Amino acid sequence: MNQKDYISQILPKIVLYKGVRSSFIRPVDPITLTYSITAACQSRCRTCNIGLMFRKDPERDKRDLDLEEIEKVFQRLGKIYFLNISGGEPYLRDDLPGIISLAMKHLGPRIIHIPTNALAPEKIRDLTVQCLNIIHACDSRVPLTVKPSIDGVGRRHDEIRGVPGNFKRLLKTISYLKAVEREYPNFHLELGTVVSNFNISHLGEIENYVHSLGIQSYRNEIAENRAEFFNLDDAITPDADTYERLIRSFAAKIRGNLANKRDLARITESLRLVYYGLAVRILKEKRQVIPCYAGISNVHINHDGEVWPCCVLGYGHPMGHLREAGYDFERIWHSDRANRVRKYIKEENCACPLANQAYTNMLCSPGYLLKTMANIFRLYQKSAMGF
Repeated sequence: MNQKDYISQILPKIVLYKGVRSSFIRPVDPITLTYSITAACQSRCRTCNIGLMFRKDPERDKRDLDLEEIEKVFQRLGKIYFLNISGGEPYLRDDLPGIISLAMKHLGPRIIHIPTNALAPEKIRDLTVQCLNIIHACDSRVPLTVKPSIDGVGRRHDEIRGVPGNFKRLLKTISYLKAVEREYPNFHLELGTVVSNFNISHLGEIENYVHSLGIQSYRNEIAENRAEFFNLDDAITPDADTYERLIRSFAAKIRGNLANKRDLARITESLRLVYYGLAVRILKEKRQVIPCYAGISNVHINHDGEVWPCCVLGYGHPMGHLREAGYDFERIWHSDRANRVRKYIKEENCACPLANQAYTNMLCSPGYLLKTMANIFRLYQKSAMGF
């Protein structure tokens, strides 16, 4: 996935999304789909209560959409660019490769991303290879990124994630996926940290450890109170000043390491550099610093088929339910209910630093788009000069 392809496919959509937000045109297909494919999760994270809810109600995943239902939805969703597979824990679904196959057939994604808690190393490796073979058979240019979580080093990671031995399994997962990365050119391994009040003083240690593993891509996102996580009343988010101080150091290290990375890593890291500054502003000012296009450019489908504008609003502001709508996504997307949700967001009744949505918001904002393009240009210029 090169820089030219990325820009040429996304920029035309931006104009359309601006027209939708201004009510000049009807909603068009979203560019990003986040799909929580299961309610099941083995983790007991201190920043997320999905695993706790599953322990209380072990039948929750029985309401997951099956492959037949998923195909009906994908047939009516239209082409998308980013496909973010989420959960629960995505690798608990044995039919994950089947979901990827349906996505490649009907959605034609250009980038696919899957996070994991890294609790089942062998299964994660095997399902990832199956997914890669399916992707390669359809379009070998489409990259797949798998992101194991690392919220601490050693025992601290286990304490935050709520599962003894999780860190050892994480290292095993990383080892397996690094071997996969050597074999499949379109596979990208990255690590991710949820920055919370439980690890805010240890980010440097985590970052140094990740770099010692030789991982090309590493991201962190601030812990948020989201309806999706059932954690709206939990004190997990660091204060804005502390986050700003730490993120400046983190961003400086990213800039120093980007010139030697592959195209996809450069582009995504360039976006993240701009995102970190935006996230700080949102936390400090507690408002939509730039217009939000949730429910326009991005859409979230929950495990049971409920359609959300984003995972933060989630259960509180659903746009409709696919099972009730006969799996007709377009019927929900163009409904009065969906338009009311978009109006709620446009009137700035919410403000959050949700990364997946913020990336699209930045591309739809001229100032932030220029910052991102300048980052990419500088990185390619340094690479061409041999720095």
